[in-house]
Amino acid sequence: MDTMRGLFWNGRWQLRHDLPLPEVPPGEALIRIRLAGICGTDLAIARGYLNFQGIPGHEFVGDVVAPQDSAWHGRRVVGEINGVCGTCPPCQRQEQSHCLRRTTLGIRGRQGVFADYCLLPLANLHAVPEAITDTMAVFVEPLAAAQEIVQQCHIRPTDRVMVVGDGRLGQLIARVLRLTGCDLTVVGHHPDKLQPLAKMGMSTCLEASSAMGQGSADWVVECTGRLAGWETARRLVRPRGTIVLKSTLPEKALLDTSAWVVDEITVRGSRCGPFPPALRLLAAGLIPVTDLVEEVHPLSDGVTAMERAGRHGARKVLIRMD
Repeated sequence: MDTMRGLFWNGRWQLRHDLPLPEVPPGEALIRIRLAGICGTDLAIARGYLNFQGIPGHEFVGDVVAPQDSAWHGRRVVGEINGVCGTCPPCQRQEQSHCLRRTTLGIRGRQGVFADYCLLPLANLHAVPEAITDTMAVFVEPLAAAQEIVQQCHIRPTDRVMVVGDGRLGQLIARVLRLTGCDLTVVGHHPDKLQPLAKMGMSTCLEASSAMGQGSADWVVECTGRLAGWETARRLVRPRGTIVLKSTLPEKALLDTSAWVVDEITVRGSRCGPFPPALRLLAAGLIPVTDLVEEVHPLSDGVTAMERAGRHGARKVLIRMD
């Protein structure tokens, strides 16, 4: 077999059966995909993000099938999404996610996981413990991104933290930050999405509510992907507080930064995170994720899966490669 199926974007979604099976370069692994998750970045590609054309997708669990002599052969794995050169200044500083020549799985310069197979460097792979199901394993990459916040920021139990956004990423971020013991509130638009968080003991608030606590948060995490979310975050943060940006905007934004300067607001970008802590949290059952899954579609129904994931308010939609 020298071809495979894949969900392909070139201005419209197509399920193709004639894509070439990747040849395995030195230092990389061919992975048979079991299950993949659709995230906001995949949907943004259809709106022109980074002008990507090809096979998107970067949240996955799969089995290593080549190279045959690798210690990884046959193992169930997840994988970090950045392929790096190892020699540029960021790589030398151990900041590989900012490699000047990086490729990013299903986003930039590297075909993604909405297909039967994908390639990743062996150095990117992490074995999945038996205690973690395939459905749970799909969440390792976004959970790691959520954990990057506590990797970057010293959030104390006495701090007041607000998460703006109750979508797929916001849900994971809230569940991670809850473990810090901070005074946490999740601000969202959808009562049905906020309800499960409230049952876990988190404070929740509708964005239109007058009880949002303007200018009172030590930390505000923005994860809506909308300019309105950035503006809400600015209203909620206290003077000399910090806004953590976890989402990108699909369009360029004009912001009135005068108040940001006057109130001495710190703005911090936050992107990819470490996989081993995410795997440990899932294996220990400390972060529930399966309740976030809305639908599972076979790859043969991949176009419909993308449409379903793009609905306003949709939870996580998965694609199974069976």
